[in-house]
Amino acid sequence: MSTRLAYFGPPGTNTEEAAIKYSELQSGGYELIPYPTITHAALSIQEGRSALAILPVENSLDGAIGETLDFLIHTPEPHFIHDELVLLIEHYLLAAPGVEASDVRTIVSIPTAVAQCRSYIDKHFPNATIEAALSTAKAVEQVMERKDAAAIGNKRAGELYGTKALARGIADRTPNHTRFVVVAREDHAPSGDDKTSLAFAFATEDRPGQLVAALKEFADRGINLSKIESRPSKERLGTYIFLVDLAGHRTDAALAEALTVVEKPCSFFRVLGSYPRYRGE
Repeated sequence: MSTRLAYFGPPGTNTEEAAIKYSELQSGGYELIPYPTITHAALSIQEGRSALAILPVENSLDGAIGETLDFLIHTPEPHFIHDELVLLIEHYLLAAPGVEASDVRTIVSIPTAVAQCRSYIDKHFPNATIEAALSTAKAVEQVMERKDAAAIGNKRAGELYGTKALARGIADRTPNHTRFVVVAREDHAPSGDDKTSLAFAFATEDRPGQLVAALKEFADRGINLSKIESRPSKERLGTYIFLVDLAGHRTDAALAEALTVVEKPCSFFRVLGSYPRYRGE
């Protein structure tokens, strides 16, 4: 029986492309199941409808994907990052067969994709109306019955829906990478080249040096931080949860010791997972 891997669909999204790539890297055996939102895909694990879910977590142009981070931080039943993958994103301008660039009066896509192609749109379609879609794949589907619209999507969506590519590589900056995390009921056993993701908030707010003291616990043990950011706590304005990515596995002696010390002054503390560091692109 194949393992079910949930993803933010429908087929033709960048997340589906990431799911396909991950399945190939793991030598197949995954049944890919689309869900209408990131949260629905993640909750399918809790509900027993899938074993894994692949979720976008950050983009090299736009930064963090809030919906994924908020799920990992705030869901009452913890889910863990089991693995990660990085995907090169290439935006295409896609339209129904027979539609020419001169016919386009409306451009359809998700706000993130539109923002990443803003300069291209302003230069080539300065008078176009922007229309939002639930996903890049849905955008491509929507323009198939229109003679005055084009969608921003990926190559696979174009192939699935039989569109015509009016242009490719239309992002304002390249390369454009999205990092995905594979979420499961438990994280990964030590691989020898791991990362640990951590979320925490302090019990006593606004005391000078709190964050520095926490980070020093890692520095003093030679543990490298590859990322640090914050998210609103969702409790009240001005309170935040810090998120860090660290080198090593939570079971490594030095990291385990640091985590124990850092947790003591915290009102919230959650290890989001330890998992193999992606070594591809």
